[in-house]
Amino acid sequence: MPHKLFRFNGGVKPATHKTDSVRAPIGRAPMPERLVVPLHQNIGGKPQPCVALGDRVLKGQVIGTADHWVSAAVHAPTSGTVRAIAPQLATHPSGLPTLSVVIEADGKDEWIERRPVDYASMAPESVRELLRDAGLVGLGGAVFPSHAKLSASKKTPMEELVINGAECEPFITCDDMLMRERGEEIVRGAGIFRDLLEPKRVLIGIEDNKPEAIAAMREAVAAAGESFEVIAVPTRYPAGGAKQLISVLTGKEVPSSKRSTDMGVQCFNVATASSAYRALTFGEPLISRIVTLAGNVEQPRNWEVPLGMTIRDFIALGTPRADTNRYLMGGPMMGFELPGLDAPLIKASNCIIAASPKLFPPPPPEMPCIRCGSCARACPHELQPFELYWFSRAANFGKAQEYHLFDCIECGCCAFVCPSHIPLVQYFRYAKGEIWGRERDKKAAESARARFEFRNERDEREKAEKAERLARAAAAKAADNPLASATAAPTAASPAATPAPAAAVTAAAAAAPTSPAVPGEAPAATGEASEAERARKAMIAAAVERARAQREAAAAARPHDAATSPEQ
Repeated sequence: MPHKLFRFNGGVKPATHKTDSVRAPIGRAPMPERLVVPLHQNIGGKPQPCVALGDRVLKGQVIGTADHWVSAAVHAPTSGTVRAIAPQLATHPSGLPTLSVVIEADGKDEWIERRPVDYASMAPESVRELLRDAGLVGLGGAVFPSHAKLSASKKTPMEELVINGAECEPFITCDDMLMRERGEEIVRGAGIFRDLLEPKRVLIGIEDNKPEAIAAMREAVAAAGESFEVIAVPTRYPAGGAKQLISVLTGKEVPSSKRSTDMGVQCFNVATASSAYRALTFGEPLISRIVTLAGNVEQPRNWEVPLGMTIRDFIALGTPRADTNRYLMGGPMMGFELPGLDAPLIKASNCIIAASPKLFPPPPPEMPCIRCGSCARACPHELQPFELYWFSRAANFGKAQEYHLFDCIECGCCAFVCPSHIPLVQYFRYAKGEIWGRERDKKAAESARARFEFRNERDEREKAEKAERLARAAAAKAADNPLASATAAPTAASPAATPAPAAAVTAAAAAAPTSPAVPGEAPAATGEASEAERARKAMIAAAVERARAQREAAAAARPHDAATSPEQ
């Protein structure tokens, strides 16, 4: 009985351009002399370097440790010497540098001691930690740490585990070739995920334009004795998106405010499953991946390459044609132009496309929006891109958020069908960036205000505490030595030398600032003195009054002092 399929809203059917790169089997790229390994290659935390300049490292050795639970370790792709730990050109549209470990290969390709594990005898949490330490992330492009997705919801039982082999973007064929040649590894890796999540069904979804991959995966499932279902889904971009594939296979729509596990389903890419199998069965961390080299090259093909190989070294394997003018990473729908050829291949690198003016003609000039609604019909998330466009262009970001701007996955379907050739995704990215920037500025301003208020409160508190300490010290000194205080004080027999009572003096001093210094001059505002200053003066006055009382008591207890005084 065939599996019932569902539909998702929208989508488009661009030219696939996949046949050229699947004619040859997966090749193994030669090891370059120099590897640039960025430490941050995943969504989440930034791994910290754990090697030093000049260290010799082995293939598979950890060079960057995961710093958070949502993070993944980074490893040396070959043996060699660490020549630099410094910012290098990032494989990112911005081209900004990112902290990287530069390794000079020694040509020996010497492995660390690999330790396979029997994951079935281990606690699930220990297996997740092993996958984190092996650097496993989603290899479909999202690079989310895989171990963090291997915990089922405590409220919703796991119904389906989806293994994503749709690969809907044009030009990209790395998953197609992986399923054709290494189906057993994918099935074994899916079995690991099945044992950790315990779903009722395992569904392997593959677009129906990949008949060889579908046949190979069904054969691998039968050979492994598993009950997994290999299902051909209609070819329609973006069917390879996790939410779209889940919708097609299960009929479940995952809201933007929830995770798929809240709906009882989880999704992993086929390459991620294969890497999990190799990490646990052979003790091999994620140090390489299959990358498609396609477009304007003489030999389009899929290659297994070490992570950290530069784009310059990689494209040489395909011999770019003379009219190549730029390079894209990813597909033409969601990919981006590389900032330079010295950028390295990373865990998110699934395809490098050599572009030319003939293959990718310059876009026509942008024209005004005619509100035809084509973009809304093509949007797989049922948004209103033309409204988002108007609000983004007018910098009305509040309204853009009301129209669910952040539900946009930037798939490019809207721009693909726009008759006015408006680069809609670019406007949406601009609006998202502005909103994120304003949120950062708002948080920074709130933090600065909180620090300012705290500093003022601290200063006032320290002034009051200092005044209290001084008053206590004066009182303690007078109490400890009453005889010296009485001796130093003038006697009652010398009325001319008797000072005014201390309390009166203190009171006069306290009141002095409020009395005008010149007749007719306006008195100073009494509110100018702070509460802490008045409290300090009151404490000093009290301490002086106590000292005076103690001196009088001491003088009354010794009447003979007056008779024997030299002044008599």
